[in-house]
Amino acid sequence: MEESARVAVEDCMNVSADETVLVVTDEERREIGRALYDAAGRVGSETVYVEIAVDENHGAEPPAPVGSAMRSSDVVFAATTRSLTHTEARQEACGSGARVATLPGITREVMEGAMRADYGEVADNAADLLDELGGADEVRIETDAGTDLTLRIGARDWHPDDGICHEDGCVTNLPAGEVYVAPETGDGTLVIDGSLAGFGVLDEAVRVEFEDGRATSVSHDGLRERMDDVGDCGRNLAELGVGVNPTATLIGNVLQDEKVRGTVHVAVGDSSGFGGDVECDLHVDGVVTQPRLYADGERVELDG
Repeated sequence: MEESARVAVEDCMNVSADETVLVVTDEERREIGRALYDAAGRVGSETVYVEIAVDENHGAEPPAPVGSAMRSSDVVFAATTRSLTHTEARQEACGSGARVATLPGITREVMEGAMRADYGEVADNAADLLDELGGADEVRIETDAGTDLTLRIGARDWHPDDGICHEDGCVTNLPAGEVYVAPETGDGTLVIDGSLAGFGVLDEAVRVEFEDGRATSVSHDGLRERMDDVGDCGRNLAELGVGVNPTATLIGNVLQDEKVRGTVHVAVGDSSGFGGDVECDLHVDGVVTQPRLYADGERVELDG
């Protein structure tokens, strides 16, 4: 745990002694929050530790005083049960120049697993994939399990999440290892056969039908209820991500699962934090295993 926290603080975020660091966590992630707090303290930085309540949904805004503290910090670690990645508070913190690392759903297993990857290799993998996907107008996902989903990217930018966050205003999801985009729209069938955020590894695949960028049919009762609880925005086709972390394995924690090299993940809900235009108090990722990915009709190599 101590070494993983050191990697996060020193290698990934490049924290220095003259900086102010904010660690946001909650009761369920206290062990990881304290490890990050201690690691930042060993660097010599001025470090603040705060615990928030566990929200029901990923993507819900933190309390206003926490958002203010995020904007006032040089570096923010959000080791929380629910994700703060796609929140206005995170965006505003980055807009103020803070470097932000979000670790939603982080566990000791993840800290001692994918978090200890060689992030130089992860960065190389992300750069190679970005070269293939960066200019694509249309991306298609197919699997033997039944996925046949076409996404139109339009003018939206792809983003590499390689765990290296040394520049003012950057954001990374730790453990890192994906390339992702907020597509403009999409149509077709998605079969989630790996894991689903909040529900773990799936015993039975989840089928979602999309039309014009909206989920019109969802076979999983729990996912459908969470989507409908937040209103129409919960049906938005929010994200396509491709995993590039060779150390990550499928364990039922989407924080790590979505980084597994050779998988893709598709999310519904909020897309405003990374180039989309839908704000929502929900962001749920579903991991698809053994996909075939095509960029403008050309097969893209995913697993090296």
